[in-house]
Amino acid sequence: MRNQLDQLKSMTKVVADTGDIDAIKRYKPVDATTNPSLILKAAELPAYTALLSDALEYGRQSSGDISTQSKLACDWLAVAIGKEIQGVVPGVVSTEVDARLSFNTQATIEKARRLSEMYRQQGADSNRLLIKIASTWEGIKAAEILEQEGIRCNLTLLFSFTQAQACAEAGAYLISPFVGRILDWYKQSEGRDYAGAEDPGVVSVSRIFNYYKQHGYKTTVMGASFRNTGEIRELAGCDCLTIGPSLLEELENTEQPLKQKLYAEKPVSDDPRVSLDETTFRWLMNEDAMATEKLAEGIRNFAKDQVKLEQLIARQL
Repeated sequence: MRNQLDQLKSMTKVVADTGDIDAIKRYKPVDATTNPSLILKAAELPAYTALLSDALEYGRQSSGDISTQSKLACDWLAVAIGKEIQGVVPGVVSTEVDARLSFNTQATIEKARRLSEMYRQQGADSNRLLIKIASTWEGIKAAEILEQEGIRCNLTLLFSFTQAQACAEAGAYLISPFVGRILDWYKQSEGRDYAGAEDPGVVSVSRIFNYYKQHGYKTTVMGASFRNTGEIRELAGCDCLTIGPSLLEELENTEQPLKQKLYAEKPVSDDPRVSLDETTFRWLMNEDAMATEKLAEGIRNFAKDQVKLEQLIARQL
């Protein structure tokens, strides 16, 4: 019998949630995603010493102060790691915009354009790049403009059906609903654990997937931030799932049959198609305590790791 990772790959595109080249080579995903936290970890790996040196040199070429140089070096490093990953996976690589720009549409657009241009400067394939942007109203509006320019976007830190509706209407290429972080919130809030199909993160992604397919949206649904393989198994059949190395290993070492749970050609949704304006979006997010809290927390944590990365680089400039 094939292991569950191989079974999963036959019904869902498997994406590696890591910046570790060795892990990507081992599990052979189609795509890969990175974020500031993963780039920070990767920057401290011996395998990336040469890339870090190149990034420092790029930063030093700027006439700006240390802060400006470190930001440029961070961008160069993120792109260099993305380029390395492109050499290992056949599909796309997601590179994240600075989380501190999450509430600034124009700054997000400018950063996305700059990252895309850096991919070209480094000889990487900008057509195999997804720009990761937080699913704030401002981020979704930035993605809408970028998509029209041919820069494909991955709307991340997505916790609510409201965010998913707005992303689809904006024409986002891909969304990353965070399964495990939704579970975390409900476990703490309700004081109980969840498993299988009742997992709130699983329920959320299943609803979004079925809504998209029911109404013919082209936006790809990529479940992310898993806490256990049970969540992954419940979402077998989703467009994509981005999975960390430890859970990839667990799936690889499990040989029980894996049953497909989601079917694009047979969606089950009672949700009518809705186009949200900014006022309605903000009100519905305000009404969703979990989504509001987890989005804010996610932005803070990614921003914190971005600052740590900049400080790491600044010390070496």
